Amino acid sequence: MFILKLLIRNAFRHKLRTTLTIVGVAIAIVAFGLLRTLVDLWYAGVEASSASRLITRNAISLVFPLPISYKDRIRQVPGVKDVSWGNWFGGIYKDEKNFFPNFAVEPKSYLAMYPEYVIDPSQVKAFALDRKGCIVGRKTAERFGWKVGDQVTLRGTIFPGQWDFVIRGIYRGAQKNTDETQLFFHWDYLNETVKKTIARRADQVGFYMISLTKPEQAAEVSLAIDAIFKNSLAETLTETEKAFQMGFVSMTEAILVAIQIVSYVVIVIIMVVAANTMAMTARERIAEYATLKTLGFGAIHIAGVVFGESIVIAMIGGIAGVACTFPAAHWIETELSQFFPVFSIAPQTIVMDLAAALVVGVVAGIFPTWRGATIGIADGLRRIG
Repeated sequence: MFILKLLIRNAFRHKLRTTLTIVGVAIAIVAFGLLRTLVDLWYAGVEASSASRLITRNAISLVFPLPISYKDRIRQVPGVKDVSWGNWFGGIYKDEKNFFPNFAVEPKSYLAMYPEYVIDPSQVKAFALDRKGCIVGRKTAERFGWKVGDQVTLRGTIFPGQWDFVIRGIYRGAQKNTDETQLFFHWDYLNETVKKTIARRADQVGFYMISLTKPEQAAEVSLAIDAIFKNSLAETLTETEKAFQMGFVSMTEAILVAIQIVSYVVIVIIMVVAANTMAMTARERIAEYATLKTLGFGAIHIAGVVFGESIVIAMIGGIAGVACTFPAAHWIETELSQFFPVFSIAPQTIVMDLAAALVVGVVAGIFPTWRGATIGIADGLRRIG
């Protein structure tokens, strides 16, 4: 405890310089933590995927639809427990900036496949009975001040027109990483309207969701489904939900690599700044170190003081940065929920933050420590300033 007190007192002999260094380290740690969280967020959908669900889409691209008649043939495949289907709707609420995911789905089977969407049974029943009904995530409902019974109008982009819905339920996530920003409505409502307006696009779905009786049968069930529709006008590609999500992540792999590089560059920059600070401190105290040696203190004692001071400054900055990361993440999750529906700091990110701060302290203290420990008594006492 005495040594720690000595190191802290020594570190703050130049209060302004030390404070600015600590602030710099804290800002770097906040940036590092947020960037690492952003990378983790990119994989959130992958981590939340269920091993007992498959997704079947058009083999060419997700843009191309599949006939609704496929559902009956998929149900007959051994190992398939249930089948649901849906379309990405892409509707806009009032203005493009009010983006949130919205899908047309088959209500009963879809909600049964996703127990992570927690919703009151009475609201589920009301949703099922109302053809124009919809359910919406808690965060989106709070964002726009919606409540059960409100009427909502979305402007279609993929499916043009003004689409009216009545909110029949609000769901919340069973886990922290569950997306609570989505809106779901009846696929039948979409299909019936499309039949009247764009008949050629009717009776088509964007994807099929398939639940399995046994997760270990995923590979053979996928192959069996794709074999059924091989050489048809709309061949299928069936994959696990995790593989499907990874497909989206792989499209933006270059962005992820860039973010990771930037996060490390931030640490390197603050490492250089901290090293410069410690080098200035050591240079100013050369005469003090020489005096300590004349009093009998060895090189190990001098090294301990210099190196310890570097670690103390870096770790104070690191702890301050970690403390500031949480409110920063909360602000991002609140104000930018349309882009980051979930933005929570993982425990491993905190560990990485503190490890990064420790690395900064260690690297920044190496040269000053060596300089202080190896300075000769005569050379040190000859120096002024």
